[in-house]
Amino acid sequence: MRRLFQEQELNFRTQYAELKERARAAGPLLPGTPGNAVLRAATGHRYWYRAFQSVPGKQSETIICKDGDDETLRLMRDRIAFAEWVAEQVRALRKLGFQVADKSSASVLVELHNLGAFDAGLTLVGTLAYMAWLNELGAVAASARTLDIDVARPPQLKFAAPLSFLASMRATGLPFTAVAGLKPSDRMTSVKRPGTAGLRVDVLVPGRSLRAIVRVPEFEWAAQTIPHYDYLLDSPEPAAVLAGWHCIPVRVPQAARMVWHKFYSSAKRQDRAKAAKDRRQGIILAAALTESEPTALRRAFRDAPTAMINPIRPLVGELVSELAAHQTAADVVHDCLFAPPRRKTPKDPR
Repeated sequence: MRRLFQEQELNFRTQYAELKERARAAGPLLPGTPGNAVLRAATGHRYWYRAFQSVPGKQSETIICKDGDDETLRLMRDRIAFAEWVAEQVRALRKLGFQVADKSSASVLVELHNLGAFDAGLTLVGTLAYMAWLNELGAVAASARTLDIDVARPPQLKFAAPLSFLASMRATGLPFTAVAGLKPSDRMTSVKRPGTAGLRVDVLVPGRSLRAIVRVPEFEWAAQTIPHYDYLLDSPEPAAVLAGWHCIPVRVPQAARMVWHKFYSSAKRQDRAKAAKDRRQGIILAAALTESEPTALRRAFRDAPTAMINPIRPLVGELVSELAAHQTAADVVHDCLFAPPRRKTPKDPR
């Protein structure tokens, strides 16, 4: 039986951990490529600029300081040197099988990081969170690709003042346009780049029903509700996403809670391809997590609402079969789903 993933060597995992910790301590990240400092003369004065690619194919410049402000120039050169080191590390880790998202995703995540959105409670979910956990767990699996960035708001984001989500997305330099919910009359809940394959950024929140529209005042925006996201977003953990030239600190759901919610999503989705993707991601994450933390799935299962677990139970045969090469994970999933159903279901906040 073929294993669902391969384990990274310890020294590669150590390399990733050092990169993640240094990125977390770096504060705001330079958007785009590292670039370089250039001196330009204008109107009789000389100024230093940072020249870089803000998004793929677009050259940009931002002012650093007047010529002669040596301390400010030195600090920027240090930041550029750090960004160059990060880019080298990301390139090396990509070759070793670590999950690396594209440059457009990097632009979005860097902007949200620099605005303090993840520190304020915003949580990265979906495929990018799955990719982040594979890197955290040192698991080499089939490379994941996504055209969506899903971010989720817990009950409240802790911003000092409202932050315009649309303005923030356009500040990336990518040509985002606002997208409404399922009906044209719905409030705007997403932004998207032009074209059928353009990157899309969705804002999601917990709710009883699927895809209802609610306001998010902190973002001057709206969001779509997803059932049992209150469970998924409880006590998220710090992590990082490798994307483009960057290592971006983010906040992601607990891996074990992601597993059970992925299984739930796969059971409820009407789109077979997306259901299969959710189930596959849950399976691989369950296998990798169980080898490093055998009790995590059982703990997360005990906290899961019955209404979320019941739709998963008919899938137990398929799940155990797909986990055949990872007996411990297969046993945990089997034992949990064959446990007697609980009577009480925690209420989902709207």
